[in-house]
Amino acid sequence: MTSVPSDLPSFSFGDTPELADELLKLVLIGQKTATCGDLQYYESEGLPIPKAGEQYLVLDGAGQPGCVIELIDVSIRRFDEIDEVWAVLEGEGDLSLEHWQVGHKRYFERLGVYAPDMKLVCEYFRLVKIFKKSGQDTVN
Repeated sequence: MTSVPSDLPSFSFGDTPELADELLKLVLIGQKTATCGDLQYYESEGLPIPKAGEQYLVLDGAGQPGCVIELIDVSIRRFDEIDEVWAVLEGEGDLSLEHWQVGHKRYFERLGVYAPDMKLVCEYFRLVKIFKKSGQDTVN
């Protein structure tokens, strides 16, 4: 058994424990291979924009390790420039652009940052390692 890497930055998807669990599950089954976040957040917090090759520990809604992902590509896009292909890569709902737009608009509105032309940090990733609840893990 390999231990959970303590040197990797970690995060949970979404803004609630339930959403974190739901989105992590999509990553673990290979349906979700992309995500996005508000560029303004990175800038206001003084955080560097993620880069291809970086790895992250993804946590579940309880803050427990779920998996490690590696970024393949990172780009900046406007919310209103997201297309059907990106909606499928994000892997949520019925995989349609409409579902992506509605869900992400609601999410960014909850955060108080939504605008149709807001800039997003779009991250395409691959699954590197899964941490099973039993403590055993698998490597892809």
